[in-house]
Amino acid sequence: MARFLVDVPADDVRKLDEIAKREGKSRAAVLREAVSNYLEESRKEGFEKYFGLWERYGSTVDGLEYERELRAEWPDVGEIASLKKKRSAA
Repeated sequence: MARFLVDVPADDVRKLDEIAKREGKSRAAVLREAVSNYLEESRKEGFEKYFGLWERYGSTVDGLEYERELRAEWPDVGEIASLKKKRSAA
């Protein structure tokens, strides 16, 4: 196991100590867990990385409903096809 020296703001150290006390762990154990979680999250790619993104940041919007609302603004495919036929006939 490697050691490293890092400067951490006093307020963050206080919060770390509160977490460590609440969970019955040492500050070092909490930091090791935090680094491990950070590295795990940074490895995620594509779908895994973005799945649940809205909820993670407090959005209560239903993504599927939002997508349906956006698509409702699109013209009907049949309308587009008939416009193309009219243009090509002219």
